[in-house]
Amino acid sequence: MKTLLNYVGFIVGLLLSCSVHAAKAALPEDCTEIQNQSPQAPSGVYEIQPAGGTTRFKVYCEIRPDGGWVVFQRRTGGVVSFDRKWAFYKNGFGSLAYDHWLGLENVHLLTKGKTKKWTLRVDLWDHEGGTAFAEYKNFNLGNEGTAYKLQVGGYSGNAGDAIRGTYPGIDQNGFGFSTIDRDNDGCSPCIFGDIAEAECALTEGGGWWYSRCGSASLNGVWHPFGEHIGWASGLHWLTWKPPAPYSAKATRMMIKSE
Repeated sequence: MKTLLNYVGFIVGLLLSCSVHAAKAALPEDCTEIQNQSPQAPSGVYEIQPAGGTTRFKVYCEIRPDGGWVVFQRRTGGVVSFDRKWAFYKNGFGSLAYDHWLGLENVHLLTKGKTKKWTLRVDLWDHEGGTAFAEYKNFNLGNEGTAYKLQVGGYSGNAGDAIRGTYPGIDQNGFGFSTIDRDNDGCSPCIFGDIAEAECALTEGGGWWYSRCGSASLNGVWHPFGEHIGWASGLHWLTWKPPAPYSAKATRMMIKSE
């Protein structure tokens, strides 16, 4: 009788273990899968588990007619400070349903696989009611050992290709991420007239994939209307509204798998 009870207990435990494992395996891999599984799913916060790994985390999914997008940067004002050090940019900060940075490690985990291709979309809003966007094919981030090196492919949109630069030699594609406590930019120093810049993150603010200073940089200090033009630090996409640096009213960066 005891042997039978032990056997029954073993079978029940095995079934429970399998049920738990199946429940864990049921998580969607990204926002595209969420939309495919539930075409009427609303935009909002969902838990995902990127393909090929065991790490789970929550993301904000922007559900659009062209796909389910993982939002990894959103800025609408100055309440959430983006003047942060490396650890914050690595792990993420802010509120997923509001202004936030998802975290470089999470974006790397999403895009590191070879089975999916990813598109990066950058949305910009100005202080006068206008909008613009930039999209890049074949987006991915390297691991921390590469300083989360940025890789993007072909550009499309109406905001201009600020990642590849507003002037020759400023291409940010292929560069690692820099913060005020982790310098991975291409300036040693960069010379602008009679000004020498050794670390872009110190003057432009926040963290970014700087090569040389002064092109795309959306994590600087947020400036209100009336103080949004001419600052070295801001939410800059300098191919969009040249020539003076124009700090956007709002920005959003998001990725979608194909």
